[in-house]
Amino acid sequence: MSKTSVVSGHVQSSAAHLQQVKKRKEEAKNKQGIFLRSLVVPILLIVVWQIIGSAGYVYVSKTVLPTPVDIVLSFKQLIVSGELGANLQISILRAAIGFAVGAGLGLLFGVIVGFSKKTEHYMDPSIQMLRTVPHLALAPLFILWFGFGEISKILLIANGAFFPIYVNTYLGIRGVDSKLFDVARVLQFSKWKQITKLILPAALPNILLGVRLSLGIAWLGLVVAELMGASEGVGYMIMDARQFSQTDVVFVGIIIFAVVGKLTDSFVRVLEKRLLKWRDSYAGEK
Repeated sequence: MSKTSVVSGHVQSSAAHLQQVKKRKEEAKNKQGIFLRSLVVPILLIVVWQIIGSAGYVYVSKTVLPTPVDIVLSFKQLIVSGELGANLQISILRAAIGFAVGAGLGLLFGVIVGFSKKTEHYMDPSIQMLRTVPHLALAPLFILWFGFGEISKILLIANGAFFPIYVNTYLGIRGVDSKLFDVARVLQFSKWKQITKLILPAALPNILLGVRLSLGIAWLGLVVAELMGASEGVGYMIMDARQFSQTDVVFVGIIIFAVVGKLTDSFVRVLEKRLLKWRDSYAGEK
């Protein structure tokens, strides 16, 4: 190999490396820009809120609408006292167990019904009927059956988490292109290989969407469960604060639910980006 070709190879590899570095910098810059744009509306809202609450000529009672500063001070006080940490830990544990039970069963039943038309005829009409029953209608029934203990709360959360992932798993499996099965037959795929290499990967976008929706409904179920009857948890903290007209503490609880819910949703979105790199879909205008 001549010196010219070696030098040329080094130049090409260096250029490719520089191009990759430049691409990473651009991606990091774009992510930073997206993050900053997402903060514009919340910051404007907080500023206007603080002005309205603090201005002497537009007086709003702190019992009705505490200022963001008051909420931050209450947040700090709850952290220092340990009350927020203890209640948040209990709520997260309840939500996690309820979601695991509901989403796990939803995925299992979605796969079973999605693969079998006969099973669909037996099970899907009943499941769809139960899906339309609201949380608030089931809460009193669960309390009558299981009392105010943890089982009724976890089952209420699981009930909400079950249906989104069931529906999306079922639709994802039934939405697989039938031509792919012709290819699988040509390649002589076994039934197990068809499921693991073809059907489930093709249904994965719908399944992950179901996970995102299930997480949101699980938090809703947690709120309903803790507001209906609890002695611990963020929902209980909100109800206790309401009784004593501590609106700032109520806002702290609402913000905690919003932030934790957003974090779990963002986690699933990161999973989507990593697991669905192969998908080339429309991402919106820049």
